[in-house]
Amino acid sequence: METMTPAAESALLDSGKALDAVCKRVLSQKPILAWIMKACVTEYAGMEAREIEKYIEGAPQVGEAAVLPDQTNHPVIQGLRNEDTSLTEGIVTYDIRFRATVPNTAEKIGLIINIEAQSNSHSGYPLLKRGIYYCSRMISAQHGREFTKSHYGQLKKVYSIWVCTDAPEKEQNTITQYVIQERNLIGQVNARKEDYDLLNVTMLCLGDKVQEEVGALQLLYTLLISRESYRKKLQMMSEDYHIAITEPMEQEVSQMCNISQGIASKNRAEGRAEERLEMVRNLMQAMAVSAVQAMDLLRIPPEQRPALLEKLQQ
Repeated sequence: METMTPAAESALLDSGKALDAVCKRVLSQKPILAWIMKACVTEYAGMEAREIEKYIEGAPQVGEAAVLPDQTNHPVIQGLRNEDTSLTEGIVTYDIRFRATVPNTAEKIGLIINIEAQSNSHSGYPLLKRGIYYCSRMISAQHGREFTKSHYGQLKKVYSIWVCTDAPEKEQNTITQYVIQERNLIGQVNARKEDYDLLNVTMLCLGDKVQEEVGALQLLYTLLISRESYRKKLQMMSEDYHIAITEPMEQEVSQMCNISQGIASKNRAEGRAEERLEMVRNLMQAMAVSAVQAMDLLRIPPEQRPALLEKLQQ
């Protein structure tokens, strides 16, 4: 099987990083976050997405730096970094992190919500464990920031929501939550839910056959997986989800689609090159002819032959 040249592999890797970065910026738009929160955050159940936007504080932080003020109409969150540092555990960088307040409460309760856009839900380790680790870091990092000394009553609930675009078939189009629950083994105790309901890991797995007509799964499928043009995606966002399309959002979606199409074209080109190489090898073996004779019989263009000959000699 033909392998990529170092230059092609590097270019594809750079394109993948660029696509990852722009996808995070698209997901960090408040209207998109609001639809994710509507589907995944129990504190906003039953609310309209446009109403939920009002509870997102400041501008979400993306990647290694906060969203720049000149790229949004919203102020940058103060005092909330998207890195957690420990001398013994190293640095954790969150894809997207922001605060939100819970409606209909006597006090302003903060939610620190971490959303990770993950292309492969099975990356050699359990993503669920990574989500729990991220939640744990977000809880422990609150000491000295959200509360001091032993004032643990000021701990804020955290969410780690994972958007998986390449989930196994059995997990596609699912939203699954993992939470702390009270279980009485002997006797009956009813602690206040707000004293232990502090950690929520949610897996939002996308797929091709979306059942819902309007919702987070359909919105994210259209944005991140669908091969529709960026104009069609923006039209859907406006008409079906009543999202106001700003110039920065239009630019981000357009860039995301362009990079995605470029990666798809490279992959198709690599696939065709592998097919040609395999055809030449098969013909050489079946007819006992030279590589040049096989390429003559297959009518392979002259400009493609040097690369094939180099691969055949490896």
